[in-house]
This record gives sequence, structure tokens and C-alpha cells, in this order.
Amino acid sequence: MKVACVQLTSSIDLKYNCQQVEVALQEAVENGAQWIVLPEAVNLLQQKNPLARATAVTEEEDPVLKYCQDIAGKAGVWIHVGSLILHNSTAEGRLLNRGFVIDDQGKIRARYDKIHLFDAILSDQESYRESASFEAGKEAVLLQTPWGGYGMSICYDMRFPHLYRTLSQAGAQILAIPAAFTRPTGKAHWHTLLRARAIENGCFVIAAAQCGEHRDGRATYGHSLIISPWGEILAEAGETPCNLYGTISLTEPERVRYKVPAWQHQPQFRLTSC
Repeated sequence: MKVACVQLTSSIDLKYNCQQVEVALQEAVENGAQWIVLPEAVNLLQQKNPLARATAVTEEEDPVLKYCQDIAGKAGVWIHVGSLILHNSTAEGRLLNRGFVIDDQGKIRARYDKIHLFDAILSDQESYRESASFEAGKEAVLLQTPWGGYGMSICYDMRFPHLYRTLSQAGAQILAIPAAFTRPTGKAHWHTLLRARAIENGCFVIAAAQCGEHRDGRATYGHSLIISPWGEILAEAGETPCNLYGTISLTEPERVRYKVPAWQHQPQFRLTSC
């Protein structure tokens, strides 16, 4: 399967973001991608909650989602919209950070709401509190595709390995981790965490990332990655918008898991405190 991993610099401008997505998807289709993954917050990247709330639209109104459905159906490709920031009609004042997988007929096959919300104090100048703005998801999502099991997640989820073990034991062969990782945490943790999730579960990891300087003042790390089940980096982007391509063979997870079946080894134990 030929995969395209799209790296973008999204902003608060919905029209501009949609144009970026259009260009990237057209290039991916022209290059023969069968599966295209977009990063987190592809329609709206804005950390100031009042502005985000004022700009966000519903799932039914979002132009990026509509365009992705249209091109997926016309080109016969699958598209994972890493996440969209959406107005939530069921939780007053809170937003949704929701990912979508669209099949080659243009139909939405899966939705995933980010479970783990990023609350962190990186420095006196840089802090985040997603739990003040977003409604947390409550369900892990595994999608069965023509290429095998596909586990969905978003960004900060990657720090919680039990989510990925649950997905891999349920049949995931590919773990998708679209993100808008900050530069400080990206430099320190990005490669280590993503390679670990691939290795410990014997899964491919596809991590499409936001990059560069954003209009809200945030700087994201970039370095989108495609990683093998053995932990090898098959393809890596830099720090500017681009499309990253890789070919993955779904016989590889089975081969790696046969060699090191750690994902099956979970003996029960007790904790003794001395």
C-alpha cells in the first residue's frame, strides 16, 4: 500500500487551510497514493479558546471534510483526516477534536474523538489546557480496512501506551498518530515515543504532523514519520509543509510479531511496596 503523509502549517483561516489541503491531496493522488493521512487540527489551529469557538463550524458545515469526501470518491483513495476542530452542539462552550476516515467511495467510515487532552506547562511562557476547551473522547476506534486493522488516535494520546496495546490486541496492524506537537516536546520526545509505539505493538506507525510558525503564536515540530513494526524510520519529513511517501507491506507486522510476540505477553502480577 502506498501511503502519503501530509505535513501542513494550518492557521485560524478556514479558507486558507482548505486550499492547503486541496493542493496536498491533489499532489498525493497524482503520485499514486492509496491511503492519505492529514495532521491534527487541519481545518483550524488556534489555541485561544474564544477565537476557536467563534471560528469553528459543525461537522456538517466543515469545508475541509466536504472536500476530502469529494476527492476520495472521485480519485478512489482513502483519506484519514487526522483531526478537525469542530463546534459541539451537545456540550455548551466545548469543542471537539475529531478524526475521520473516509473510504474510496467518499463515505465516512470512522470517527474518533481525542481521548487524552493536552494539559501541560512547558515554561512560564508556554502552557496548554485543552481540557478547558475540548470535550474528551470516550471510545478507542479500530477500523477494518482492505489493508488490515487501522487504529486511530491523536497527538497527546501517544503518551499513553495502553491505548495502543488495546488497539493492537484487537487487530490493529497500523497505528495512526496525527499530531500538532510543540517544538519543545517534539525535540525531546517525538521520535522516541513514536518508535516505541511501533516496536512494542509490532505495528506500522503513520504520524502526519503540523509544522512551522502558526498565526496564533504556536510553533509545531513537523518531522512527520512513517515507521516500520521493527521501529525503523521508513520516511521522515523536515520542518516545512510537504507530502511524505512510503510503501508498507502488511505481511511485516506478522513477521515482526512472530519474532518478538511481546504484544501477547501480559502475565498478571501484584505490586508489592517495600
